[in-house]
Amino acid sequence: MTAYLVDFENVKSDGLNGIGNLKENDRVFIFYSVNADKITFSLHKKINESQAKINYFKVEVGSKNALDFQLVSYLGYLICEDKKDEYVIVSNDHGFASVIKWWQKRNVRTSLVADLTKQDVMQREKDMFTQVSKAVEDEKDAKLCTEYILKYKTKQGLNNALAKVYGTTKGGKLYNAIKPLISDKKGN
Repeated sequence: MTAYLVDFENVKSDGLNGIGNLKENDRVFIFYSVNADKITFSLHKKINESQAKINYFKVEVGSKNALDFQLVSYLGYLICEDKKDEYVIVSNDHGFASVIKWWQKRNVRTSLVADLTKQDVMQREKDMFTQVSKAVEDEKDAKLCTEYILKYKTKQGLNNALAKVYGTTKGGKLYNAIKPLISDKKGN
């Protein structure tokens, strides 16, 4: 059995990609807050049609990383119940990597992924950086562009972020260079 702990504040609906492929012995624990508590009707339908057991936890907020601490506490609780299961944190937050390593050293199967298809966060970033590096010559610029591609959900948000850091001229050039890599993002 696999238990998925979803950092919904971080991954939003994208983190639930693959929910339709889960089996009836899988469990999904969605941690959300007032900062992130909305889904579409199509996602709601997919969740309802999933064979997995779905649990929702509305977490207390008010301090930095409040959701993360509550998610990790629950991870420890689940592991205490059964160390033989597989535990997957669904988040793009690299802060969870230390928790994953800590449990792996104790022979507990844990991983950090971007969504329920178990896409590895680190590998996704490496792959994106490789693609961006082909379009953007400067390594520092390529790193920031990669970070922003993974962070921003819309083309407009990405473009605005680049313009804020680099100004409209250089930001526009970088945006045009990476535009073929962001065709899946919302917007024009």
